[in-house]
Amino acid sequence: MTSQTTLAGPGQQPGEPGKPDSQDGLQAGLKNRHLSMIAIGGVIGAGLFVGSGAGIAAAGPAILLSYALVGLMVVFVMRMLGEMAVARPSSGSFSAYADQALGRWAGFSIGWLYWFFWVVVLAVEATAGAKILESWVPGVPQWAWALIVMVVLTATNLVSVGSYGEFEFWFAGIKVVAIGAFVVVGLLAVFGVLPGSDHAGSGLAHLTDTGGFFPEGPGAILTGVLMVVFSFMGSEIVTLAAGESEDPRRAVSKATNSVIWRIAIFYLGSIFVVLTLLPWNDPSIVEDGSYVAALNVIGIPHAGQVMDVIVLTAVLSCLNSGLYTASRMAFSLGQRGDAPKAFSTVNKRGVPQAAILSSVVFGFVAVFFNYQWPDTVFAFLLNSSGAVALFVWLVICFTQLRMRGIILRESPEKLVVRMWLFPYLTWATIAMISFVLVYMLTDDAGREQVLLSLLVAALVVAVSLVRDARSRKAAAPVE
Repeated sequence: MTSQTTLAGPGQQPGEPGKPDSQDGLQAGLKNRHLSMIAIGGVIGAGLFVGSGAGIAAAGPAILLSYALVGLMVVFVMRMLGEMAVARPSSGSFSAYADQALGRWAGFSIGWLYWFFWVVVLAVEATAGAKILESWVPGVPQWAWALIVMVVLTATNLVSVGSYGEFEFWFAGIKVVAIGAFVVVGLLAVFGVLPGSDHAGSGLAHLTDTGGFFPEGPGAILTGVLMVVFSFMGSEIVTLAAGESEDPRRAVSKATNSVIWRIAIFYLGSIFVVLTLLPWNDPSIVEDGSYVAALNVIGIPHAGQVMDVIVLTAVLSCLNSGLYTASRMAFSLGQRGDAPKAFSTVNKRGVPQAAILSSVVFGFVAVFFNYQWPDTVFAFLLNSSGAVALFVWLVICFTQLRMRGIILRESPEKLVVRMWLFPYLTWATIAMISFVLVYMLTDDAGREQVLLSLLVAALVVAVSLVRDARSRKAAAPVE
């Protein structure tokens, strides 16, 4: 039977044999190169490869402004989160900070909502990966591929945090190299250095030659924002992973400082290449996918198969990180008494085994719902977690407003990373996120996501408030 370890005692020194290395009981098994690649790859989800075509079709070249606006919002949120994470590295990240700054109810609520979000993502990504694998090996049914993928990545996460980091290092590395190569080759084709078809060598003409830069009107920028905002979810994973790294403060500081160029190159750069190689209303952008369409224009052979490999890598990366993130959030909730105590135990390898297995069980259940009731039960799960990303960012903003004062009061020397123009830029970010949420209510698909997500959030907050009330009542002295 695996031995279990809880929090390190006050006299325990990091690195003692058989004992966890990090302050909260987890093993400090992530190397700096792991954290660097997790930080880079964290902003590149499968949604960028798969969903960007629909955004281009809805907004035209103006989708670049949609990506820029959301990217700016993420940069600000990551700066705020970086400020707190550098000062107080924690596996619970923003949930633990919300607990300290806003109250127990806030940490409980946002922690469980975030866990719920990633459990649903596990099912979405497992199904997406299974579809690709089934197209390659049709003899194995899709559900079996989903099962295989989930089992392999669960085993990876159970072995050690280092094995998770190693897998993610290579998954993210493939994504980064693929997009970097796509941007470079694409720009060479755009300016005629690498002509591949009549479209190549057109320069910047396609940005305005089909209805102008705003073919669907300036309002389409906001429609585009709704379509691209969720492809940025995951940039905050590095702040959870930092708690298990060799030098968490350095890793988080480096990640938050580099988020600007990562978004500029990977999102704006790659979408810019697509929009300059083809007219925005080219049917192939939606039918084949924006990247496949661009690769076909350049003349890359077997573009569809190449992109399938890259998308599968992105899916596996998202699955790997999703399972890691859900388990670490469950671990942190267990530590704070907001989840079963078993979640806060680690085995002799410093892995929160119970937290991983419980997260993957719910992931398997969600996969089953996806196959059994895709248009009812799973659609509800999907929509009710849809706006959680925005809720998380909003909570990070409000938490940072309070945490700045707490850090300055208790350990000002740890305030190494600072949010710019505090508190004005924090309030401006809150206004931006709130505006997106309100605007979603005017959109048919967005309205359902916001309302269902608000319903689930209200239920979780209600549970938290009831628990707090019972705790206070139990602690009250008997007269």
